[in-house]
Amino acid sequence: MIDSPVNTLFKQLIDFDKSMSQPVYIQVSQQIVTAIQRQYVTKGTMLPGTRVLAQLLKVHRNTAVAIYEELASQGWVEIRPNKGTFVLDPALKIAKIKAPSQKINQAHTAAKTTGFPFQKSFHLASTVQLTNAKYTITDGKPDLRLHPVHQFTRWYSAAMKRKTLVKKWNIPNEFSYSLFQTQLCNYLNATRGFHIKPNNIISTRSTEMSLYIVSQLLIKQNDVVLVGHLSNYASNMIFQQAGATIKTIPVDTDGLNIEYIKKHFVKGSIRCVYICAHRDYPTIVTLSAERRLALLQLAREYGFAIIEDDYDYDFQFEGSAMLPMASTDANGMVIYLGKLGQSLFPSFQTGFVVAPENLISEAKNYLQLLDKQGDLIQEQMLSELINEGEIYRLMKKNSVIYKQRRDCLCKLLTDYFSEIAHWNIPTGGLAVWVQFHPKISLVKLAEEAEKNDLFLPKTILYQDKNTCAIRFGFGHLDKEEIAPVIKKLKSAYNKVSMRSLED
Repeated sequence: MIDSPVNTLFKQLIDFDKSMSQPVYIQVSQQIVTAIQRQYVTKGTMLPGTRVLAQLLKVHRNTAVAIYEELASQGWVEIRPNKGTFVLDPALKIAKIKAPSQKINQAHTAAKTTGFPFQKSFHLASTVQLTNAKYTITDGKPDLRLHPVHQFTRWYSAAMKRKTLVKKWNIPNEFSYSLFQTQLCNYLNATRGFHIKPNNIISTRSTEMSLYIVSQLLIKQNDVVLVGHLSNYASNMIFQQAGATIKTIPVDTDGLNIEYIKKHFVKGSIRCVYICAHRDYPTIVTLSAERRLALLQLAREYGFAIIEDDYDYDFQFEGSAMLPMASTDANGMVIYLGKLGQSLFPSFQTGFVVAPENLISEAKNYLQLLDKQGDLIQEQMLSELINEGEIYRLMKKNSVIYKQRRDCLCKLLTDYFSEIAHWNIPTGGLAVWVQFHPKISLVKLAEEAEKNDLFLPKTILYQDKNTCAIRFGFGHLDKEEIAPVIKKLKSAYNKVSMRSLED
């Protein structure tokens, strides 16, 4: 038996590494599957017994048993008690649909276009751009390298082992709120001045999902939505897809101009105002306390909703963060959008909506359609991280690093751009609003920069007759990377500026 053809074949084909994280039985079973697929081992072949296989591979017999059980679970072999383990037919017997004679040559070719019309969405055109450049300037993304991988491996593993998770999946309890909802409420009440209960909140996969759900509840065709001048391209796409008519409002050093709204709009003409009160997107200016009160008063008077997107509340470097408008809203005019866990890897982050109970109740109906299953493991883990203070600790630890990066960026901007650009040092957030003077073509700047291994996506470029600026995100760059980025940007600027003078 030891010298049988199958045994010889296994000796030649099977090789595994015990130092790998992948278990030995998985490594071996995958190689046997490959041998079956390539018909090195044919249907009906009897495989070596578990004792013989263990001797061939020099592994424990339990490992050999696990190998065959894995193959059997996938349908590659059949284990017959007291007879042995036999290879099954790997070929999938699929009945082919015969094509009409005029399409016979296309029967096995995937169609490039549909044979029926469908509705295309201009508003959801992709903003993704591909590049091979070594460096990229984003609009203010966190650095994924700061995510505590090893700690999260331990935390995630512990969360998966909770026996209560299976009960939550199999027997959903609709009469009580989850531990995560309770912990999230406690966290927001402690950090953002809220006085909410679990019935005032839903958690989503992202801020974009939150805004999409809210827009479905609020907006009908041709409803007017007010946004700040320049504004957030992603939110604008969501509003337009819902059928809204977007009107832009001037933004100055005190934020959104509320007097402009009073002068140009009448009661009943506005459906909602979308605002990033803490740090305007993209200009990063904070809405003053006076204008916050004025906007709340106007919302009550005109009857419109305020959507407050607090996309980077966690990152405050100097002074205290101004509390959200929603924390002082006693009349139910504000819908608050936020994000938890921006110091974590994206798959561990979660968005949330805070609003009056009746709106949250309706929002849950949409959430059931979009994301009925949710992620109970993520919620379990985040609950524990909130309860143990790890979320707060990581946020503070990373804020120190981001502050150092902000200071490094602003110093280098002073060294290279002080005579040709203007910016304010932000008290928080992961981006700097850099305005060029005299104006240049930002499209040409991006083209020149990419030739020099620096990518400027179109979503960070803002140019019209009054504006020539970029939203310079620095969070994803460490101090050693910021220096070459600034040098490459200055080199590209010099080339574009020189060409402008020549023209």
